[in-house]
Amino acid sequence: MGEGTVLERLEMVEGANAHLIGGKLIQGNASFAVIDPATGRPFALCPEASQADLDAVVAAARAAFPAWAARTPEDRRALVHALADNIAAAADRLAPLLTREHGKPIEQARMELTVAAHHMKQLAALEIGDEVLRDDARGKVELRYHPLGVVGAIAPWNFPIALAMHKVAQALYTGNTLILKPSPYTPLTTLAVSGLAADVLPAGVMNVLAGGNDLGAWMTAHEGIDKISFTGSVATGKKVMASAAATLKRITLELGGNDATLVLADADLDKAAAGIARSGFYNCGQICMAIKRVYVDEQVRAPFLEKLVEKVSALRVGPGSEPGMDMGPIQNRPQYEKVKAYLEDAVARPGAEVLTGGSVRGGEHGEGGYFIEPTIIAGLDETVPLVCEEQFGPVMPVLSFTSEDEAVQRANATRFGLGASVWSTDETRARAVAGQLMAGTVWINRHGLNESDVPFGGMKESGYGREHGVLGIRAYQELQVVSRPTG
Repeated sequence: MGEGTVLERLEMVEGANAHLIGGKLIQGNASFAVIDPATGRPFALCPEASQADLDAVVAAARAAFPAWAARTPEDRRALVHALADNIAAAADRLAPLLTREHGKPIEQARMELTVAAHHMKQLAALEIGDEVLRDDARGKVELRYHPLGVVGAIAPWNFPIALAMHKVAQALYTGNTLILKPSPYTPLTTLAVSGLAADVLPAGVMNVLAGGNDLGAWMTAHEGIDKISFTGSVATGKKVMASAAATLKRITLELGGNDATLVLADADLDKAAAGIARSGFYNCGQICMAIKRVYVDEQVRAPFLEKLVEKVSALRVGPGSEPGMDMGPIQNRPQYEKVKAYLEDAVARPGAEVLTGGSVRGGEHGEGGYFIEPTIIAGLDETVPLVCEEQFGPVMPVLSFTSEDEAVQRANATRFGLGASVWSTDETRARAVAGQLMAGTVWINRHGLNESDVPFGGMKESGYGREHGVLGIRAYQELQVVSRPTG
């Protein structure tokens, strides 16, 4: 496949084949292939940034910072809203490209774009002004908040636009300039969005560079970048933290999870089965806060599993470009191989019972598409990798318990601590159990709701700091205390 042919194919999406550096769309000299996960074959070339490109973009962001920081929050909010409006208006045009590079069903791709725009507006509506800590006979103490400078945002491949634009909105609204790096697995729609940003934002305020792991390492080590906001795996997050330490960069790390859900004996089993199926298998299970372990009270195990299997077995799996699909392929080959290995290991365990799914369907939809059927497996314990590690795919283990204390202990016995949930019709009981779960967010009778005005992040190895809400957005600001006597 020649480069010219590939780039011609992307001409309909302005900016999808160029970096955004200092307000200009620049193709650069190097490129790498982008794979369609529904076929396993390359379908496009993406420009690959060099270290010189990074130096240029840092210089552009630093040059744009003083004027951008000097604008009022209301002015910056209006421009973030304008970018959000551009993204929403382009959703129908960009959704096919997002589906092609990611694999998700076209309806979900369109939703990701429109929901990203919605959350950008919500984030840019949060109150970020200064505060008075006290004003009494001891004196007046004010808390003033300043932008940090240049923010480096490193986005993941599971929700390439939504998670990137959350970072964009928080960084820009608080007065920072930004360098955004999309995942090399899903860079093209983000590059297309950068073209929309160039239409409304001053040059250098938002910059986008595509590249692989080297680019991410260069960003975390660069002296001209003041903060790194990273969403991705625990292993990479630790590398980001170590690299950022050399320059004492501010960091926000939103990392992996192995979310447990507890179905108590008094739960509404219909609602629990529907909610767990939705959370565990939406986006092919590739969500950091997806349900990845199910613990159900032994008293209701059989009827609950019957309802859950009914929901999951009805999910339609196929290429995201075909209408009516609930799940597409796993996004990339390394993740596909990882999930397949978890599945094969679990099925081989003594006592394992595949209740639905279990088949690897790669190859049915082209040459090596990364398809795995939505799968539920019972009969495992916490020593099995599918249970104790983050599978990040459509294979869900279901375990049972005989006491709530036991369930809580088993749910907490993990290095992860992103999310958890409890299903019960007794609110007092549910709240008591929820309070014992060591997770950054615990939902009751639902799982996975992520709201812009609610802080989100993890305990233990699931993250460092928070995104969203006032607490999250303050992480994009530097606190200054101003103290003076009264009178």
